[in-house]
Amino acid sequence: MKKEKRKKSAAPRKPAAKQAMSNKGKLTVWPLYIILALLFVLYLFYQKVAFLSLVFGIAVFFLLVVIIALEFVSGAKDEGYKKMLIEIFAAIAIVAAIWLLLSTYMHTAYPVDVVPSCSMLPYLHRGDLIFVHGIENISQIKAPILNITKAQASIISNSNVESLECVAYRYSGSILEISQIIKPGYSIGLYSSAGSRLVQYNQQSQPVAYTCGARAIRYSNGTLANEAYLTSITVNNITISGDRNNSIIVYKTVPGDLFYNEGDSYIVHRVYAILNASGQYYMLTKGDNNPGLDMQYFNYPAPIGNVIGKVVGTVPYIGYIKLILSGNIAQPQGCNYTTQHP
Repeated sequence: MKKEKRKKSAAPRKPAAKQAMSNKGKLTVWPLYIILALLFVLYLFYQKVAFLSLVFGIAVFFLLVVIIALEFVSGAKDEGYKKMLIEIFAAIAIVAAIWLLLSTYMHTAYPVDVVPSCSMLPYLHRGDLIFVHGIENISQIKAPILNITKAQASIISNSNVESLECVAYRYSGSILEISQIIKPGYSIGLYSSAGSRLVQYNQQSQPVAYTCGARAIRYSNGTLANEAYLTSITVNNITISGDRNNSIIVYKTVPGDLFYNEGDSYIVHRVYAILNASGQYYMLTKGDNNPGLDMQYFNYPAPIGNVIGKVVGTVPYIGYIKLILSGNIAQPQGCNYTTQHP
Protein backbone atom coordinates (compact mmCIF):
# COMPACT_ATOMS: atom_id res chain seq x y z
CA MET A 1 0.00 0.00 0.00
CA LYS A 2 1.32 3.40 -0.92
CA LYS A 3 1.68 5.83 1.94
CA GLU A 4 0.36 9.26 1.25
CA LYS A 5 2.94 11.94 1.68
CA ARG A 6 1.62 14.58 3.94
CA LYS A 7 2.62 18.07 3.11
CA LYS A 8 3.92 20.09 6.02
CA SER A 9 1.84 23.12 6.58
CA ALA A 10 3.72 26.37 6.82
CA ALA A 11 3.43 28.48 9.95
CA PRO A 12 0.62 30.97 9.70
CA ARG A 13 1.93 34.26 8.44
CA LYS A 14 0.81 37.61 9.61
CA PRO A 15 -1.03 39.40 6.84
CA ALA A 16 1.19 41.97 5.17
CA ALA A 17 -1.22 44.78 5.87
CA LYS A 18 -1.46 43.87 9.54
CA GLN A 19 2.35 43.58 9.88
CA ALA A 20 2.79 46.96 8.24
CA MET A 21 0.35 48.47 10.72
CA SER A 22 2.24 46.83 13.60
CA ASN A 23 5.59 48.21 12.43
CA LYS A 24 4.00 51.57 11.89
CA GLY A 25 2.81 51.59 15.49
CA LYS A 26 6.29 51.01 16.88
CA LEU A 27 7.99 54.04 18.39
CA THR A 28 11.27 55.08 16.79
CA VAL A 29 13.39 56.50 19.61
CA TRP A 30 16.96 56.34 18.29
CA PRO A 31 16.84 59.74 16.49
CA LEU A 32 16.03 61.33 19.85
CA TYR A 33 19.25 59.89 21.30
CA ILE A 34 21.23 61.64 18.56
CA ILE A 35 19.46 64.92 19.33
CA LEU A 36 20.06 64.35 23.06
CA ALA A 37 23.79 63.80 22.51
CA LEU A 38 23.99 66.96 20.39
CA LEU A 39 22.13 69.05 22.99
CA PHE A 40 24.35 67.67 25.78
CA VAL A 41 27.52 68.61 23.86
CA LEU A 42 26.12 72.11 23.29
CA TYR A 43 25.24 72.37 26.99
CA LEU A 44 28.84 71.53 27.92
CA PHE A 45 30.30 73.79 25.23
CA TYR A 46 28.30 76.82 26.37
CA GLN A 47 28.91 76.41 30.11
CA LYS A 48 30.58 79.82 30.18
CA VAL A 49 27.49 81.48 28.64
CA ALA A 50 24.85 81.46 31.37
CA PHE A 51 21.75 81.95 29.19
CA LEU A 52 22.69 79.41 26.51
CA SER A 53 23.79 76.78 29.04
CA LEU A 54 20.44 77.19 30.81
CA VAL A 55 18.49 76.84 27.54
CA PHE A 56 20.38 73.73 26.41
CA GLY A 57 20.26 72.26 29.93
CA ILE A 58 16.47 72.59 30.09
CA ALA A 59 16.21 71.06 26.61
CA VAL A 60 18.35 68.08 27.71
CA PHE A 61 16.21 67.59 30.82
CA PHE A 62 12.90 67.52 28.96
CA LEU A 63 14.25 65.34 26.14
CA LEU A 64 15.55 62.85 28.72
CA VAL A 65 12.08 62.71 30.29
CA VAL A 66 10.48 62.18 26.86
CA ILE A 67 12.94 59.41 25.92
CA ILE A 68 12.42 57.57 29.22
CA ALA A 69 8.65 57.77 28.78
CA LEU A 70 8.79 56.58 25.17
CA GLU A 71 11.15 53.72 26.02
CA PHE A 72 8.80 52.59 28.78
CA VAL A 73 5.72 52.71 26.55
CA SER A 74 7.53 50.98 23.66
CA GLY A 75 8.94 48.27 25.93
CA ALA A 76 5.56 47.72 27.55
CA LYS A 77 3.91 47.26 24.15
CA ASP A 78 6.52 44.71 23.04
CA GLU A 79 6.91 42.77 26.28
CA GLY A 80 3.94 43.69 28.41
CA TYR A 81 3.80 45.97 31.43
CA LYS A 82 4.39 43.18 33.93
CA LYS A 83 7.66 42.05 32.33
CA MET A 84 8.74 45.66 31.88
CA LEU A 85 8.21 46.43 35.57
CA ILE A 86 10.13 43.29 36.57
CA GLU A 87 13.07 44.41 34.41
CA ILE A 88 12.98 47.89 35.96
CA PHE A 89 13.00 46.49 39.51
CA ALA A 90 15.83 44.11 38.53
CA ALA A 91 17.88 47.04 37.22
CA ILE A 92 17.25 49.00 40.44
CA ALA A 93 18.32 45.96 42.49
CA ILE A 94 21.56 45.64 40.50
CA VAL A 95 22.37 49.35 40.97
CA ALA A 96 21.62 49.07 44.71
CA ALA A 97 23.89 46.03 45.00
CA ILE A 98 26.73 47.82 43.20
CA TRP A 99 26.25 50.86 45.46
CA LEU A 100 26.34 48.63 48.55
CA LEU A 101 29.57 46.99 47.40
CA LEU A 102 31.15 50.37 46.67
CA SER A 103 30.02 51.71 50.06
CA THR A 104 31.60 48.74 51.81
CA TYR A 105 34.84 49.04 49.87
CA MET A 106 35.11 52.85 50.20
CA HIS A 107 33.99 52.91 53.87
CA THR A 108 31.31 55.54 53.31
CA ALA A 109 27.58 55.63 52.61
CA TYR A 110 28.23 58.02 49.69
CA PRO A 111 31.09 56.55 47.63
CA VAL A 112 30.18 58.43 44.45
CA ASP A 113 29.20 62.09 44.18
CA VAL A 114 29.24 65.04 41.79
CA VAL A 115 30.99 68.41 41.88
CA PRO A 116 28.05 70.88 41.81
CA SER A 117 29.89 74.20 41.41
CA CYS A 118 33.01 75.87 40.00
CA SER A 119 34.56 76.64 43.41
CA MET A 120 37.35 74.05 42.93
CA LEU A 121 38.60 75.23 39.53
CA PRO A 122 41.00 74.46 37.98
CA TYR A 123 41.55 71.18 39.86
CA LEU A 124 37.93 69.99 39.85
CA HIS A 125 35.26 71.08 37.38
CA ARG A 126 31.52 71.34 37.74
CA GLY A 127 29.99 68.08 36.55
CA ASP A 128 32.97 65.91 37.49
CA LEU A 129 31.98 62.55 38.94
CA ILE A 130 34.05 62.00 42.10
CA PHE A 131 34.89 58.88 44.09
CA VAL A 132 34.89 59.40 47.84
CA HIS A 133 36.69 57.32 50.48
CA GLY A 134 35.47 57.46 54.07
CA ILE A 135 37.60 58.85 56.90
CA GLU A 136 38.27 56.48 59.78
CA ASN A 137 41.25 58.35 61.25
CA ILE A 138 42.23 62.02 61.17
CA SER A 139 45.65 61.02 59.78
CA GLN A 140 43.91 60.09 56.51
CA ILE A 141 43.31 63.79 55.83
CA LYS A 142 46.40 65.62 54.62
CA ALA A 143 46.45 69.10 56.16
CA PRO A 144 48.28 70.90 58.99
CA ILE A 145 46.76 70.33 62.45
CA LEU A 146 46.56 73.37 64.73
CA ASN A 147 45.73 72.97 68.41
CA ILE A 148 43.05 75.12 70.02
CA THR A 149 41.32 75.07 73.40
CA LYS A 150 37.76 73.86 73.96
CA ALA A 151 36.80 77.44 74.75
CA GLN A 152 38.11 78.51 71.34
CA ALA A 153 36.22 75.64 69.71
CA SER A 154 32.97 76.87 71.26
CA ILE A 155 33.63 80.32 69.77
CA ILE A 156 34.01 79.10 66.18
CA SER A 157 30.91 76.91 66.60
CA ASN A 158 28.82 79.92 67.64
CA SER A 159 26.48 81.35 65.01
CA ASN A 160 27.08 84.87 66.36
CA VAL A 161 30.77 84.81 65.46
CA GLU A 162 31.67 87.67 63.12
CA SER A 163 32.52 86.58 59.58
CA LEU A 164 35.36 88.59 58.06
CA GLU A 165 35.94 88.74 54.31
CA CYS A 166 39.02 89.82 52.38
CA VAL A 167 37.89 92.74 50.22
CA ALA A 168 39.11 95.71 48.22
CA TYR A 169 37.77 99.03 49.49
CA ARG A 170 37.92 102.80 49.24
CA TYR A 171 36.13 105.76 50.74
CA SER A 172 34.15 108.05 48.48
CA GLY A 173 33.65 110.94 50.82
CA SER A 174 32.09 109.32 53.89
CA ILE A 175 30.75 106.33 51.93
CA LEU A 176 32.66 103.03 52.14
CA GLU A 177 32.76 101.24 48.76
CA ILE A 178 33.47 97.49 48.77
CA SER A 179 34.59 95.28 45.87
CA GLN A 180 36.09 91.82 45.44
CA ILE A 181 38.03 93.05 42.41
CA ILE A 182 40.91 95.41 43.18
CA LYS A 183 40.18 98.59 41.24
CA PRO A 184 42.45 101.65 40.87
CA GLY A 185 42.57 103.55 44.14
CA TYR A 186 41.32 100.61 46.23
CA SER A 187 43.09 99.11 49.26
CA ILE A 188 42.86 95.57 50.65
CA GLY A 189 41.50 94.71 54.08
CA LEU A 190 39.04 92.78 56.23
CA TYR A 191 35.36 93.60 56.11
CA SER A 192 32.59 92.56 58.47
CA SER A 193 29.42 92.22 56.42
CA ALA A 194 27.43 91.70 59.61
CA GLY A 195 28.71 94.97 61.06
CA SER A 196 29.14 96.74 57.69
CA ARG A 197 32.57 97.97 58.75
CA LEU A 198 36.27 97.44 58.18
CA VAL A 199 38.22 95.48 60.79
CA GLN A 200 41.93 96.05 61.41
CA TYR A 201 44.13 92.95 61.52
CA ASN A 202 45.07 93.60 65.16
CA GLN A 203 41.38 93.92 66.07
CA GLN A 204 40.49 90.32 65.21
CA SER A 205 39.14 88.51 68.25
CA GLN A 206 38.53 85.05 66.77
CA PRO A 207 40.82 82.04 67.27
CA VAL A 208 41.50 82.20 63.51
CA ALA A 209 43.08 85.46 62.32
CA TYR A 210 43.19 86.25 58.59
CA THR A 211 45.75 88.04 56.44
CA CYS A 212 44.66 89.33 53.02
CA GLY A 213 46.51 90.06 49.80
CA ALA A 214 45.93 89.98 46.05
CA ARG A 215 45.60 87.09 43.59
CA ALA A 216 45.13 87.18 39.80
CA ILE A 217 42.02 85.71 38.20
CA ARG A 218 41.43 84.93 34.53
CA TYR A 219 37.96 85.41 33.05
CA SER A 220 36.56 83.02 30.45
CA ASN A 221 37.10 85.68 27.75
CA GLY A 222 40.86 85.68 28.54
CA THR A 223 41.08 88.99 30.41
CA LEU A 224 42.90 89.23 33.76
CA ALA A 225 42.05 91.01 37.00
CA ASN A 226 43.24 91.03 40.62
CA GLU A 227 40.97 90.17 43.52
CA ALA A 228 41.28 90.49 47.29
CA TYR A 229 42.38 87.04 48.49
CA LEU A 230 43.21 85.21 51.72
CA THR A 231 47.00 84.73 51.88
CA SER A 232 47.40 83.10 55.32
CA ILE A 233 45.79 82.36 58.68
CA THR A 234 47.21 82.53 62.19
CA VAL A 235 46.02 80.32 65.04
CA ASN A 236 47.64 80.70 68.48
CA ASN A 237 50.72 82.37 66.96
CA ILE A 238 51.17 79.70 64.26
CA THR A 239 50.81 81.03 60.70
CA ILE A 240 50.15 78.85 57.65
CA SER A 241 49.31 79.42 54.00
CA GLY A 242 47.12 77.26 51.80
CA ASP A 243 48.64 74.13 50.27
CA ARG A 244 47.06 72.70 47.11
CA ASN A 245 48.48 69.29 48.01
CA ASN A 246 46.11 69.08 50.97
CA SER A 247 43.17 66.65 50.85
CA ILE A 248 39.87 67.54 49.20
CA ILE A 249 36.90 66.44 51.29
CA VAL A 250 33.13 66.21 50.93
CA TYR A 251 31.27 67.46 53.98
CA LYS A 252 27.64 68.00 54.98
CA THR A 253 26.40 71.50 55.67
CA VAL A 254 24.19 72.27 58.67
CA PRO A 255 21.25 74.63 59.24
CA GLY A 256 22.62 78.11 59.79
CA ASP A 257 25.39 77.74 57.21
CA LEU A 258 25.21 80.17 54.30
CA PHE A 259 25.81 77.18 51.99
CA TYR A 260 22.92 75.27 53.60
CA ASN A 261 20.59 78.24 53.27
CA GLU A 262 21.51 78.50 49.58
CA GLY A 263 20.45 74.88 49.08
CA ASP A 264 23.84 73.15 49.13
CA SER A 265 23.51 70.02 51.26
CA TYR A 266 27.15 69.06 50.73
CA ILE A 267 30.36 70.88 49.79
CA VAL A 268 33.45 69.63 47.92
CA HIS A 269 36.39 71.77 49.11
CA ARG A 270 40.06 71.47 50.04
CA VAL A 271 41.13 71.35 53.69
CA TYR A 272 43.16 74.46 54.55
CA ALA A 273 43.86 73.36 58.13
CA ILE A 274 42.48 71.10 60.88
CA LEU A 275 41.69 72.56 64.31
CA ASN A 276 42.21 70.11 67.17
CA ALA A 277 40.35 70.85 70.41
CA SER A 278 41.49 67.99 72.68
CA GLY A 279 40.62 65.32 70.11
CA GLN A 280 37.61 67.13 68.63
CA TYR A 281 38.54 68.00 65.05
CA TYR A 282 37.16 70.82 62.90
CA MET A 283 37.91 71.32 59.20
CA LEU A 284 38.84 74.77 57.90
CA THR A 285 37.97 74.41 54.22
CA LYS A 286 38.30 76.54 51.11
CA GLY A 287 37.50 76.23 47.43
CA ASP A 288 40.59 76.64 45.24
CA ASN A 289 38.64 79.17 43.15
CA ASN A 290 37.24 81.06 46.17
CA PRO A 291 38.94 84.12 47.70
CA GLY A 292 38.52 82.98 51.31
CA LEU A 293 37.76 80.17 53.73
CA ASP A 294 34.21 78.85 53.95
CA MET A 295 34.29 80.10 57.54
CA GLN A 296 34.73 83.68 56.30
CA TYR A 297 31.29 83.59 54.68
CA PHE A 298 28.98 82.62 57.56
CA ASN A 299 29.68 78.87 57.49
CA TYR A 300 30.60 76.70 60.46
CA PRO A 301 33.92 74.80 60.35
CA ALA A 302 32.88 71.22 59.57
CA PRO A 303 33.39 68.82 62.52
CA ILE A 304 34.93 65.47 61.62
CA GLY A 305 31.53 63.82 62.08
CA ASN A 306 30.14 65.81 59.14
CA VAL A 307 32.89 64.72 56.77
CA ILE A 308 31.54 62.19 54.25
CA GLY A 309 35.02 61.36 52.98
CA LYS A 310 37.93 62.55 50.86
CA VAL A 311 38.11 62.64 47.06
CA VAL A 312 40.27 59.84 45.65
CA GLY A 313 39.32 59.87 41.95
CA THR A 314 37.38 61.76 39.27
CA VAL A 315 35.66 61.16 35.94
CA PRO A 316 34.90 64.34 33.91
CA TYR A 317 31.47 65.32 32.52
CA ILE A 318 29.51 62.23 33.64
CA GLY A 319 28.17 64.03 36.71
CA TYR A 320 26.28 66.53 34.56
CA ILE A 321 23.57 63.91 34.06
CA LYS A 322 22.81 63.95 37.79
CA LEU A 323 22.93 67.75 37.93
CA ILE A 324 20.48 68.06 35.05
CA LEU A 325 18.07 65.42 36.36
CA SER A 326 18.12 67.04 39.83
CA GLY A 327 17.27 70.43 38.32
CA ASN A 328 20.71 71.94 39.01
CA ILE A 329 20.95 73.24 35.45
CA ALA A 330 21.86 76.93 35.67
CA GLN A 331 25.50 77.99 35.73
CA PRO A 332 26.47 78.85 39.33
CA GLN A 333 28.27 82.02 40.32
CA GLY A 334 32.04 81.90 39.82
CA CYS A 335 32.11 79.76 36.66
CA ASN A 336 33.21 82.67 34.46
CA TYR A 337 36.69 82.98 36.00
CA THR A 338 39.55 80.88 37.37
CA THR A 339 41.96 81.89 40.13
CA GLN A 340 45.57 81.84 38.93
CA HIS A 341 47.65 79.85 41.41
CA PRO A 342 51.46 80.07 41.38
